[in-house]
Amino acid sequence: MTGEQGGMTIDTAPHQRLKLLFADDERSLQELMRLELPQMGHEVTVCPDGSTALAALEKNTYDCVLVDLDMPGAGGIEVITRAKLLSPETEAVVLTGKGSMHSAIEALRQGTFDYLTKPCKLTEVRAVLERVARQRELTNKYRALKQRLERIEGSSELIGQSAGIEAVRKLIAKVAPTESTVLILGDTGTGKELVARAVHDQSLRAEMPFVPINCGALPENLIESELFGHRKGAFTGAEEHRVGLFQVANGGTLFLDEIGELPKSVQAKLLRFLESGEIRRVGDNESFTCDVRVVCATNRDLTEMVAEGEFREDLWFRINTFEIALPPLRERIEDVPLLARHFARRFGAAAREGDEPFAPQTLEALSAHHWPGNVRELANVIEHALILRDTGPITPEHLPRRFTSSEAPALTLKTTAPMTLRELEMEAIHHALDRHQGNKPKAAEELGISLKTLYNKLNQATSLGKTA
Repeated sequence: MTGEQGGMTIDTAPHQRLKLLFADDERSLQELMRLELPQMGHEVTVCPDGSTALAALEKNTYDCVLVDLDMPGAGGIEVITRAKLLSPETEAVVLTGKGSMHSAIEALRQGTFDYLTKPCKLTEVRAVLERVARQRELTNKYRALKQRLERIEGSSELIGQSAGIEAVRKLIAKVAPTESTVLILGDTGTGKELVARAVHDQSLRAEMPFVPINCGALPENLIESELFGHRKGAFTGAEEHRVGLFQVANGGTLFLDEIGELPKSVQAKLLRFLESGEIRRVGDNESFTCDVRVVCATNRDLTEMVAEGEFREDLWFRINTFEIALPPLRERIEDVPLLARHFARRFGAAAREGDEPFAPQTLEALSAHHWPGNVRELANVIEHALILRDTGPITPEHLPRRFTSSEAPALTLKTTAPMTLRELEMEAIHHALDRHQGNKPKAAEELGISLKTLYNKLNQATSLGKTA
């Protein structure tokens, strides 16, 4: 272990104060860590061997243990295993000599957070502890956010009584307790992430992280690092190690939305994980295992993408273990009043469950709409109406302009009132989608734009109620 130039200590505090257990049989390292780790802002218990570390674990819970792999009394792996058993949230970092790299890799396979090769610098110790602190912050924020979502949205409750939504509920109940990979199909805005959350919440992993990522929202050159992490110096700009989302989701569920947007190179790494449970960070030569359930979703036709060479056939077979098709809102119109009341309560329109926030003619207008933007569009229409409403029930006058006149089954461009360029653009997009029964490749071809551009415009539009 080496210090900074000139013998200076590290005094930059990390994101949060960690309670640490440090175990190593080298007396010089014991004294160095007893001095330096508090200077970094941490509380530390220093142990001279593995047996002393095991005794300390029985008395206290630690945020992170830093242990040498080869110690008298009990080895580092034994200490880590006991720490994880007593407190599953405790992270572990192993210290190893160059001659014990195989043992270090094996420790990573067992769920160790990271390893440091002796002699290592204090800056490397500080960096790995900052990553531990950041991950714990993310975990705490996730739990707080999950609690807020459960209070606001009733957890992952699926709203509706239609035959289509009841069939989805039954499929979720069947597959959730298993470890099977799930593929959720459905148009944009139908609620695919809500279904993924329901699968997670009804699984044995419910108390562990649910980590969602939109594969189409990240630049192609960053998505591999985002998913799998990278080592320091792996590429230009990689100034420190990065923990990937697979590792963040360890023990829980990783939701890959818009799976069809994954580059072919990343598809290969995802397939490797699904077949072996192993991942490899960018810039690493060794793999390690993660215990993650993968749930995927798409609004694209993956069989067509396979035929066109845009999606790996072997990956398609692997992720399609169990399929859940989410019906568009136009096919379960009877659920519109229930959903509308749900969103009205969610946005604060009704203080009590039994309050009716809508005039009868408003519910009629909502039920008569074609809903090309699905449940997401409905949510934004209700939010739009609540902004305009002062008191009393929501009336048709509070709805967006397109509800003030009778609608044809297919949308047509309006010229009776001034419209912005964005409104005209979204009107044309939904017109084309309606004409092709939701077939996005054909709609994009008609509009003269790429399919990815069409996806981006649909995803960026916060609502038809705000753009039409």
